[in-house]
Amino acid sequence: MSALGHYLEEEGIASVAISLIRPQTENTRPPRALWVPFELGRPFGPPGDAAFQKRVLLAALRLLERNDGPVLIEDSPDDDPRSRPDPAWRPPLPETEADGPPQVLAQRLEPEIASLRQAHARWRERHGYSTIGLSGFSPAEGGRYIAGWLRGEAPASPRKGYSAPLLLRFAIDDLKAYYLEAASGTGGKPSSRQLGDWFWNGTAAGAGLHALRAMYQGSDDDRLKLIAGNFTVPAARQNQPA
Repeated sequence: MSALGHYLEEEGIASVAISLIRPQTENTRPPRALWVPFELGRPFGPPGDAAFQKRVLLAALRLLERNDGPVLIEDSPDDDPRSRPDPAWRPPLPETEADGPPQVLAQRLEPEIASLRQAHARWRERHGYSTIGLSGFSPAEGGRYIAGWLRGEAPASPRKGYSAPLLLRFAIDDLKAYYLEAASGTGGKPSSRQLGDWFWNGTAAGAGLHALRAMYQGSDDDRLKLIAGNFTVPAARQNQPA
């Protein structure tokens, strides 16, 4: 998007980007960008906080009033309001050993998903929606599909027009959303770090995604290699052992 901004400007359309990775933005040098210190995937801050998100959006749009370019990268004046841990929050499941061979993680994944059903139902009842649905799987179906990859079966895609690696990526996205929504349905206001630490360090799902990345990032299938290397585990968590 940073590079696209230059093409838009050449056509007389002013542009502004929101940056989550400042060094990357410094390299691509967009005409205008607001760097925000938020979790990847949340460029406007935590979900459910419309007032805060509006403040971030207005801060970005105000860069359009500035004339001190041609390249302008401004740091956001706001930190993530959920960056502080909530001592009252409790995860929906006790932390489990986040390790083991892929076949064992596959066996643990499906019952773990089922045990989160009530916590996720509470989150959905409270908010009236869910972000799950990209893959077209239910959480249980998505868990079985991912478990098949952990067992080395490389299951075929049941969705017409979607390759198996692409559907794996969508199933992974839905899996993460399911766990984080369930964890947010137990009460309290957990910080992004609390949720991430629980998911990546204390669940079979988090350990399974580490294992998938290790299994397939050297695949001969370029699509699978790309997805395993870039869409399973975020960069900030890749230094953890699989």
